[in-house]
Amino acid sequence: MYPVGHNAIVPPFLQPPEVFFRMANIESQKKRNRQNETARQKNRAMRSELKTRTRTAVETAEAGDPAAAQEALRLAQKRIDMAASKGLLHKRTASRRKSRLAKQVAKTLG
Repeated sequence: MYPVGHNAIVPPFLQPPEVFFRMANIESQKKRNRQNETARQKNRAMRSELKTRTRTAVETAEAGDPAAAQEALRLAQKRIDMAASKGLLHKRTASRRKSRLAKQVAKTLG
């Protein structure tokens, strides 16, 4: 843990790395920075939704309702496909996730 107190001497290997943020001067780079931030937020939201849909499918299967579990699985697989089409996931990664999720839901349902 970091030493506490105002006058604590912190050895260099415990100090947080220095991060320098530079502001762009060129208009095209400013625009690219704005675009990158928008894309980052969209990607983050989609990743979060993927996790939520996957978790919902598994929890619904654990609850024991086969019809609801199949519907939740379908929605989760749909979102995985959408993420792959948008370039958020590689197509083989998407295929692997869908397969593993389907197997997990089927195993849970029995």
